[in-house]
Amino acid sequence: MKWVLVVLDGVGDLPHPDLNGKTPLQSARAPNLQGLARAGRTGALRIAKDVAPESDVGVCSVLGHNPFECHVGRGFLEAKGAGMRFNDGDLALRANFASVDNDGTTLTDRRAGRSLTSEEAGQLAKDVTANVKLDGASFKFKATKGHRGVLVIRAETPLDARVTNTDPAYEVVHGLGSAKARFEMKIAPCKPLAPAAKRAAELVNEFTRKSFTVLNRSATNQKRVSEGKPPGNAVLLRDPESKNKTLRPLPGRWAILSEMPMEEGIAKLMGMDIVRVKPHEGVERQYAHVADTARNTLKNHDGVYVHLKGPDVFGHDGDARGKKKSIEEIDAFFFKPFLEKLDLRNVRTAVTGDHSTPCILKAHSADPVPFLLSGAGVPAEGNRFEEKNPGPTINGWDFMPLLLETIRQTKHTGSRRVS
Repeated sequence: MKWVLVVLDGVGDLPHPDLNGKTPLQSARAPNLQGLARAGRTGALRIAKDVAPESDVGVCSVLGHNPFECHVGRGFLEAKGAGMRFNDGDLALRANFASVDNDGTTLTDRRAGRSLTSEEAGQLAKDVTANVKLDGASFKFKATKGHRGVLVIRAETPLDARVTNTDPAYEVVHGLGSAKARFEMKIAPCKPLAPAAKRAAELVNEFTRKSFTVLNRSATNQKRVSEGKPPGNAVLLRDPESKNKTLRPLPGRWAILSEMPMEEGIAKLMGMDIVRVKPHEGVERQYAHVADTARNTLKNHDGVYVHLKGPDVFGHDGDARGKKKSIEEIDAFFFKPFLEKLDLRNVRTAVTGDHSTPCILKAHSADPVPFLLSGAGVPAEGNRFEEKNPGPTINGWDFMPLLLETIRQTKHTGSRRVS
């Protein structure tokens, strides 16, 4: 038997007035997803109990890691995924290019309007690297995709990661990166959470100040402003890590098809093969290409993990209709061609999310996400893939054992309800 895991980023939601009180998933026309659900079993995942998880927490949880017992700071995952050198005692942080007023503090857009191209971000990172010098420390700053990037700081003495974020939209709850439902649109000062972390906080604040000065006069940003686009003139930092970490591998040989370096970082730590998916123009062509690549990859792997970003973007934008459309596009252009040539008698397929991103909140939440299991050895229960279904609610880290359980188990005996 082989396995396919498809994670729809941020797919979980709450009822929305623009959709007559339904969630985007409930109102989406998704015959292929719902056909899988009817032919298998459904339920919901509590990803990180009462924490509104970031995607790194969510993905690790879905892949079988209890985040309260085995947590890897996102900064390290981003650095690992981006192929950056990292030593114990370095400080790695996830970065966002953002738009701020001339005071260098007041945010007008946390993601530079989501319109920053990877090429523009790459040039901005070069500008910062060439013109920012830290006192008694060095750094590597790399743009990854769109407005996203990663920063690694190295000092004469090891740095302690117990510092707060400068990105005001995220905080640490129970040791995990967590999204805030409400926050002030200002760059937050980085503060030490332990005396040993004072130096790390000082360096993060120094980088933030000096990079703003460089970015605010960058030719790339001046051009964007002249075109009526928001500048990427500040860097928001979050989720620090100062130690190399490991993650438990899955049984067999697995591959990942992913859009983001964070997922690739997790894949590297878990020993998965990384399959690069070439970008194609247009949603239909892109999803069809991902479907073909996933099916071909499965031929010489025991399992394939596919991460699709689409729904999460519309959740953050508060666009319920757009999120509904995104789910429909994934169903029509990814699931339809993928399933048409897949022998479900020999493949077990799972679909879920890494967290909920309700459109009414425009942020991640701790609400459970739906899951479905279908294919080899899974009994048909005839339910829908949506937030409200009669299946069990289990911890996120119990989902992978459920997916991998032996064929002879045909009931929910392997599921454990969350207390």
